Amino acid sequence: MSAKTKLVVFQMKELIYTGIFVVLGILFILLFIFMFLPKEKAEPSTVDSVSPYVAGVYTSSIVFHNQALEVEVVVDKDHINSVRLINLNETVTTMYPLFEPVLESISTQLIESQSIDKITYPTESQYTSQVLLESIRLALKKAEAPS
Repeated sequence: MSAKTKLVVFQMKELIYTGIFVVLGILFILLFIFMFLPKEKAEPSTVDSVSPYVAGVYTSSIVFHNQALEVEVVVDKDHINSVRLINLNETVTTMYPLFEPVLESISTQLIESQSIDKITYPTESQYTSQVLLESIRLALKKAEAPS
C-alpha cells in the first residue's frame, strides 16, 4: 500500500471569506425562522374589555328659535366624564331658564349611571329634557368605538 500524502494549501483570504459567508448564511436562516414563526395569539377579548367609546370631546347641535346651542360630551375610553352646553347665548338663558338646571341634573345622573337609558326627569321639564337627551345621544353615538 502506498500512502500518498496530499497537501492542500488554503490561502488565508479564502478562509476569511468562507467564514464570513458561513456566518451570514446562519444569520440569514435565523432571520427567516424568526420572520415566519407564528406569533403568539392574543387572548380573545371579552365584551367587558372592549371600550365603548373613543376618548375625546364630541358635540351635537340644537337649533332652538334660530339660536344654535351645542351640547359637549367629554368621554374617555370607558366613561362619560362631563356634559355641558357651549355657545350658550344670554338670550337663550333668559328666555329659557330651564336649559342649564335640566342639563346639570342630566349630567349628574349620566356621570353616575354611565347610561343614557337610566336618566329620569320631572314632568315640568319633560320637553327640555327630551331635547337635551336627544342631543347627548347623538354626541355619544359619535363617540362610540367602531365594532
